[in-house]
Amino acid sequence: MGLLELFILAVGLSMDAFAVAICKGLATEKVKPKHMIISGAWFGGFQALMPFIGYILGTTFEKYVTAFDHWIAFVLLGAIGINMIKESFSDEENSADCDFGFKTMLIMAIATSIDALAVGITFALLPNVNILAAVLFIGVITFAFSATGVKLGSVFGGKYKSKAEFTGGAILVVLGIKILVEHLDVFNKI
Repeated sequence: MGLLELFILAVGLSMDAFAVAICKGLATEKVKPKHMIISGAWFGGFQALMPFIGYILGTTFEKYVTAFDHWIAFVLLGAIGINMIKESFSDEENSADCDFGFKTMLIMAIATSIDALAVGITFALLPNVNILAAVLFIGVITFAFSATGVKLGSVFGGKYKSKAEFTGGAILVVLGIKILVEHLDVFNKI
């Protein structure tokens, strides 16, 4: 996986956290730098931790799934992406409060990083993935997007939440298709 692909994947994964961070900023009367850092640290930390856990799980069971690993990556990324796209069209408002406490942030960080666990499993099935560089990259990108999202939420409100979810979902679907097409070598068979 190249640097550009990893960057695109990191941006796609960070969109859920970005959308939640926008809501947190919207709910916070006066956003301070500490709010941005807290959100960035929680969301970025969990977006880095979950793919690492997924990678460990994936490498543990790799020998059992190598014959169809590309299909697993395609289905996981596609399902996550389609769910994010579906959520972007939902009229249901996620209620975000201005609480930046441990319990609230832990629950939100876990909820927004479950998809990163599946991506970590995918990493284990792909050749030449430097997992430490990948999780660090994902964590840093998510930190930046989340910290910025809190500020943007306080300035612009919830206007961009659904667009962020849609974009993130579309990116994950495209990456899943790319992995499948590359493995099946479709274009060289034509």
